[in-house]
Amino acid sequence: MVKLFVGGFPLEMTELELVKMIGPHGDVETIKIVRDKKTRICKGYAFLEMKDRTGAENAVIALDGTPIADRVLSVKINDDFVKKTPPPRKSFGYGNNTNRGSGNRTNNTRSYNSQNNYRSNNDQSPGVDRPRRPRKTM
Repeated sequence: MVKLFVGGFPLEMTELELVKMIGPHGDVETIKIVRDKKTRICKGYAFLEMKDRTGAENAVIALDGTPIADRVLSVKINDDFVKKTPPPRKSFGYGNNTNRGSGNRTNNTRSYNSQNNYRSNNDQSPGVDRPRRPRKTM
């Protein structure tokens, strides 16, 4: 199957009218007119799948650049429908993400104690743990 992009047709055109226009050049398998999600108004372009490449090429030769109403029809073979691999993700300052979320702390970190001040983990004095609040229930 070959995918076609058809653009520039009148917004009032239906799927059936589009198939009738492209059908004589080759067998149309599927058609999808792109519409606005909220208003359901046609955006003026569609994607078609045709059975064979010769039919798609015939449609492009015959219909590309054809004026319809006050618009010019654009028909292109879409060879770019192969899924592309996304670029690699960035670490955003976490380095290579090996220790992320492991709970291991270095000696330079600080923790909170009950006197509302911070103490270093290097301090040998035992801090009094802060009591936890009870969970809110709904």
